[in-house]
Amino acid sequence: MTGRVQSKVALVTGGASGVGLEVVKLLLAEGAKVAFSDINEAAGRQLAAELGERAMFVRHDVSSEEDWTGVIAAVQQRFGVLNVLVNNAGILLAGDMESGRLADFRRLLQINTESVFIGCQQGMAAMKEKGGSIVNMASVSSWLPVEQYAGYSASKAAVAALTRAAALNCRKQGYAVRVNSIHPDGIYTPMMQASLPRGVSKEMVLHDAANNRGGRAYMPERIAQLVLFLASDESSVISGSELRADNSILGMGL
Repeated sequence: MTGRVQSKVALVTGGASGVGLEVVKLLLAEGAKVAFSDINEAAGRQLAAELGERAMFVRHDVSSEEDWTGVIAAVQQRFGVLNVLVNNAGILLAGDMESGRLADFRRLLQINTESVFIGCQQGMAAMKEKGGSIVNMASVSSWLPVEQYAGYSASKAAVAALTRAAALNCRKQGYAVRVNSIHPDGIYTPMMQASLPRGVSKEMVLHDAANNRGGRAYMPERIAQLVLFLASDESSVISGSELRADNSILGMGL
């Protein structure tokens, strides 16, 4: 490894599993000190014990403004500063425009969208003096809605808009804070696996990157590599951008 985020301090929400877990591991491997938060306290504490002293776990309900305040304060107390925030935590609930329940839609907005609003707001406040990078996890469905996941698609479209608004705010205020979003297609995580129909195997949905064929799901490690790029100084001229990770699916209209 090359130390691409050497000495930086990062906070990754939803870091106990899936994409968040891979982001935590990769940032640590590349030299960062990493705080990660999750609602799953047992898994988070076990993982922190395994990852060593440069890792820190904090229980975190991302829909709670009070929790956000406490988490960022805990990170600053432990590591002294916050340089990178990865708004990764999210949920997936099914429901099309006819069958979707209002309660589910509100929950999707609360976890997927309101958490990003709070995170960006508090992350900007923590970073504006010394600079930093905020990475928001969106979805290709923010452009190309998935019929059976109407509420999820809407929640991620709002994340894209919030990202642009936050980036513009930082630029106009003269803050050295960059804000970008990543828009993956399917990611083979526990959340995705739980939503697959009976009989659909990993091999059926996973994309064969070497031959550019097969399914539309990618391993979470590939998305973590994109987060690393946006967290590092390599992306210092990039802010307000929407990084699609869909292998041209959007262009094909699929």
